[in-house]
Amino acid sequence: MAGVSPSAKTFTPKQGQYLAFIHLYTRLHRRPPAEADMQEYFRVSPPSIHQMVLALERAGLITRQPRMPRSIEVLVDPKCLPELT
Repeated sequence: MAGVSPSAKTFTPKQGQYLAFIHLYTRLHRRPPAEADMQEYFRVSPPSIHQMVLALERAGLITRQPRMPRSIEVLVDPKCLPELT
């Protein structure tokens, strides 16, 4: 997480849950989640997951490599993330 910002970026409660999931999944599995992993956890459709990933990226909360699977990196300080529910 080289690009973690020291200042807390603002995000909605729902975005916070996605960020917390990505962070914890990455720590647990030593690789970022695929969109299918997030779909399974949050029980939403693939387009919903993809739109959330795009929204998080546009907001500057995550970064990812184009055309590279499992490349999501959270740019928010983990201390600022909510508890995953």
